[in-house]
Amino acid sequence: MSSLNLLLSGTILPWLLGLLLVFATVALLLSLKLWRATKRSPYFFMRQQAAKRMQSYLSICAVLLLMAVGVSYYGWRTPTDTTLRMALISDAKPVSADIQELFSQPSVAEQAQQTDMASAQSGGVANFLLNSDESAALSPELPAIYDNYEPLAELTAATKLGEVVLSNDVTGEYEAINPANVFGEGFYTLYATFSYEGMANGMEWAWVWRHNGKVIDGGNELWAYGDDGPGYIYLSPEEGFQEGRYSLEIWVNGELLGQATATMNDAAISAGN
Repeated sequence: MSSLNLLLSGTILPWLLGLLLVFATVALLLSLKLWRATKRSPYFFMRQQAAKRMQSYLSICAVLLLMAVGVSYYGWRTPTDTTLRMALISDAKPVSADIQELFSQPSVAEQAQQTDMASAQSGGVANFLLNSDESAALSPELPAIYDNYEPLAELTAATKLGEVVLSNDVTGEYEAINPANVFGEGFYTLYATFSYEGMANGMEWAWVWRHNGKVIDGGNELWAYGDDGPGYIYLSPEEGFQEGRYSLEIWVNGELLGQATATMNDAAISAGN
């Protein structure tokens, strides 16, 4: 431990602190740039996107500053003596055979880990795909919790939503970057981009996110974004994306006009599917 502290304080620590502070400064500058975009952009979705990215960069800046403080504290604190000291007991009795057998057996945690690994290998990716709930994806219904408004404008034959595309990131014009239908598990934001035309302010619209057929998120409001243009919806669950199938439904005046599904599975990503 003392040699590590000496190495950090002597050579690596100044460079590490410098990098953290440089990255924190860059994140802060990008946040200021996005703050200006939230004030000047003429479009609602663009202001929302800029505000969300600004929050992300501010969070990154705060984390980097905390890391810099932690590295400084760790590098410059007084090293502690961790020398291992042992005392030999000359009159100690030898360990009995029963005790040796007891220590040689695997612990409860190791047994549970072996069981989990065996079940995962026996099922694999195919099992979770076959066991996922497909019924909701085939004939979804709008949940009553997301049907709270009476539409003020009628749905017409000209009302259309383009293909709903899923991705991890979008451009400033709401175009998907590296769209896919298979993603890894973990913490990130999933974007659903689409184009729309023939809409009218006052229509009721709703969006519903499901995980293996179970509703996990959504929203409902009266449309106020004009007749046509690009749009997006995003999902960033607090618990992160779990293994399974996620789906999005977009409803307008009680009719399903857009839908997209994606599979979250690390094994599928590793296999290149």
